[in-house]
Amino acid sequence: MTENLYVLTDFSPIGTSDKKTRIILTETKRDYRNYIRSLKYRYNKKNPYLPNYVITKEGGIYNIMPPDNYSNYMDDEEINKTSIIISLENLGWLKKNALSDTYVNWIGDIYKGKVFEKKWRDYFFWEPYNEEQIIALSKLIIELCDKFNIPKKTLGNNVKYDGVENFKGVVTKSNFDFIYKDTNPSFDFKLLNELIEND
Repeated sequence: MTENLYVLTDFSPIGTSDKKTRIILTETKRDYRNYIRSLKYRYNKKNPYLPNYVITKEGGIYNIMPPDNYSNYMDDEEINKTSIIISLENLGWLKKNALSDTYVNWIGDIYKGKVFEKKWRDYFFWEPYNEEQIIALSKLIIELCDKFNIPKKTLGNNVKYDGVENFKGVVTKSNFDFIYKDTNPSFDFKLLNELIEND
């Protein structure tokens, strides 16, 4: 069983399906506490956009809804039914403050940590993911793949991929369309693949 797992029960999925063929990696775009709070209270406590799991920077795993449940997280109902959504705590793209050595995310949260610099999809600065986070993610992926008979393979990148809806394994939200920016370019696919392959 996955370590550091916290099961939450305050959320209402749209439906249930045990025919899972893929895991989609996304990010919270804010700190995990505020993200989970927003999931709980937005839309009058009936949020239709729920991930199955949230993984914190320190590797804690919050189970928002069971892996055989689904929400309207993606635009396509069939993709929702056949996917498990894992959201990684990460601010995503950042904007540099001109008058200080800090950065802000899309809602104005201040970030003072290390920044990953790369021009990608019209942005330049990104919050990096933690190694502890990727280690926890790999353990969860292995557990879910074993349970639902999902192939233990990833696309290995975050670029748009034609036919991603037919790929069986681990993908990112950004593989579906250019408009998505998660996972961001700092994500270490090499480490994730090594951890999964060494299972």
